Amino acid sequence: MMIKEMSKKTILFLSVLGILLIYSAISIDYSGLSTFSLSMGLDVLKGLSHPDWSFVYDGSGEDLVSLLLLTIGIAFLGTTIGTILAIPFTLLSASNLWKNLGAVPVVGKFILNILRAFPELVFAIIFVKVVGPGPFAGVMAIGVHHIGMLGKLYTEELEAMDEKLIEEAEAVGANFWQTLFFVRIPTLMPIYSSLSLNHFEIAVRSAATLGLVGAGGIGAPLIFAIQTRSWGKVSIILLGVILTVFALDLITGIIRRKLR
Repeated sequence: MMIKEMSKKTILFLSVLGILLIYSAISIDYSGLSTFSLSMGLDVLKGLSHPDWSFVYDGSGEDLVSLLLLTIGIAFLGTTIGTILAIPFTLLSASNLWKNLGAVPVVGKFILNILRAFPELVFAIIFVKVVGPGPFAGVMAIGVHHIGMLGKLYTEELEAMDEKLIEEAEAVGANFWQTLFFVRIPTLMPIYSSLSLNHFEIAVRSAATLGLVGAGGIGAPLIFAIQTRSWGKVSIILLGVILTVFALDLITGIIRRKLR
């Protein structure tokens, strides 16, 4: 009976999935394929195979190395802001901290849902209008978005925490604030640190595109190079971003393993 019931659920799920897949496929406009040119594609690949090494570093501050360092700085500062400001929202959103006031965590989670509903690019466009173009707009975009992302993850970890540790602390006379600062936070800090490091990697990838809307970083020269078909410069920029992300992934991965 249970096998039949599971089979029906599986069939229903696959049917819905198939309908969504078919709808997605037929709703896409494929007219752009009419302009596809194999020779043009080969020309692009040929251009990408010859990186412009002169763009790596020239001391102007607008070279690859300088802009990648700026991109990492934007991502790091944005992640730091998001990490710090996510903590108050986490305390507001955790239902196990507000057992007698159920409406408080609902409001907290609603705010976090709003903050993470929009990608960094949307926030970047908004902040470029508010504070003007430049790296600060990128920092604010990543920071605000990461409040929502990290706040949600922090809240889930806090709510999933073993409450026996809290009960033991309360049994020896600890109050709410003592259990918070001496039990909950020390227990969760390695997990929170690991999550922040993981989102720093994500922020670097995001910061690499925020320059497309004037929020600083490597994105602006990348889009200019694509528009002018400077494929050698596009190639070296993409290569720089790939190597940077790979190096950061290795470094943060080592740190995360030591935090476990």
